[in-house]
Amino acid sequence: MKYILIVLALMAMSCNNKADDAHAHNADGSHAGEEMPRLDHTIWTDKTELFVEFPALIVGNPSRFAAHFTVLNKHQPVREGSVTVSLIKGNKGLRNTVDAPSSPGIFSPTIQPKEAGNYQLVFELKTPEYSDRITIDDVTVYANFDDALKTLGIAEEDESISFLKEQAWKIDFQTSPVVSGEIYNVINTSGVWMPSPNSVKSLAAKSNGVVDFKMNILTEGTVVKQGQLLMSLNSQGLASNNLNTEIENARANFEQAKSEYERKKELYNSKIIPKSDFEIVESNFSKAKSIYQSLALGVSDGSKQIRAPFDGFIKSISVSNGDYVDQGVALISIGSHQSKILKTQLAPNYGLSMENVKGIWYQTKDGQWKSVSDSEGDILSISKDVERDNPLISVFAQVNASVDMPDGSLTSVQITMGTANENTMIPVNALLEDYGSYSVIVQLSGESFERRPIKIGERNGENVEILQGLKVGETVITTGAYQVKMASMSGSTPAHGHDH
Repeated sequence: MKYILIVLALMAMSCNNKADDAHAHNADGSHAGEEMPRLDHTIWTDKTELFVEFPALIVGNPSRFAAHFTVLNKHQPVREGSVTVSLIKGNKGLRNTVDAPSSPGIFSPTIQPKEAGNYQLVFELKTPEYSDRITIDDVTVYANFDDALKTLGIAEEDESISFLKEQAWKIDFQTSPVVSGEIYNVINTSGVWMPSPNSVKSLAAKSNGVVDFKMNILTEGTVVKQGQLLMSLNSQGLASNNLNTEIENARANFEQAKSEYERKKELYNSKIIPKSDFEIVESNFSKAKSIYQSLALGVSDGSKQIRAPFDGFIKSISVSNGDYVDQGVALISIGSHQSKILKTQLAPNYGLSMENVKGIWYQTKDGQWKSVSDSEGDILSISKDVERDNPLISVFAQVNASVDMPDGSLTSVQITMGTANENTMIPVNALLEDYGSYSVIVQLSGESFERRPIKIGERNGENVEILQGLKVGETVITTGAYQVKMASMSGSTPAHGHDH
């Protein structure tokens, strides 16, 4: 009986200990079985996106931050640099610095608050390329776990699309803010690329001679550099029109005229001959010098050299290797993509004029929209009349930027006109289209997204008007939206609140 009583007493003590343990606190101040509430913030600057996760700040508890820093240009993680986190109240605060990311893009500084209250949380990023400072206002430090849990509660299940920063950093990914801007009425049409007058130069023979190609590959489309030797004209062995003979004769005439000029100049300065006689000698000397220099210019080894006047490509070749040509005959033409004329034609009922056309957008070879004005170009002219067999108005614009599309090729064109309306807009690249309906992927926070239906209006080049579904200040995905959409459909994306 005595042993039975002892066993029962030990069992009762064990049960009491378990009950006490159920109300015991974990090392971080949370109760056993209850998870510490976690917070996250997403802040954008002109250069950086900060997505930071951390447990609720509680007096005496060290809180470790998972600060994800993304360089907005090309949306890549910060791979080098330091981050200082400061918890500031008034003129006092705590500070902790980490000198390198714990993994690409993620910095893990720790702060252990000493007093409850409202604070500023400041992140200072320093990289080899740039520095940034990001502030989060009204961050609360709680006196204990119970206060934090009472205020923040238990996080509810999030129904948004989860797409981790580590996933976004591995793909071609980019975001853009929803902004308010000027939207014009648009005429959608097409245009044809034409060579600009200053982008093509024809090279003619400066003397008689036999054509000698100086490049192994000299065909239409061959890329050439400024000053590159293309061909030469050789007149050696010719009985007449021999360049070398002409140069020697011109040099002899030049030397004789020079000697006569120097002699008569001394006589003129000494008042021995009249000014009229000296001017005749001076004129003869200038002519002889010009003829000699013109013949000798570009001559090497007795041949007249033909060189590329600028960087570009061979547009056409008018002669064959070994042909004999006379002076003035066209040899070759060089073109450049650096400047082109865009011609588009419209029905006259649009009432186009130089006053009401506000801009012209064109589509590049890779499908991107560019403005004529942003390409250092301008609207040149709008025709006034139409012809009976072609009742269209022509619009001409010059584009002074590289257009890697051949002359005669077509491109999509948008002509903006009239008075602009101020409205919400986003980049066209953000649109997802399903059978005529449009949607976008909205970034709710650093790793939380939502697919949202929208209603669109006018498209102004690279931007589209939003009539319904978005607000200024929200952020949408412009590159990588399809991958996020597929992640939402697969259901395989890791849950929010992952460990780093």
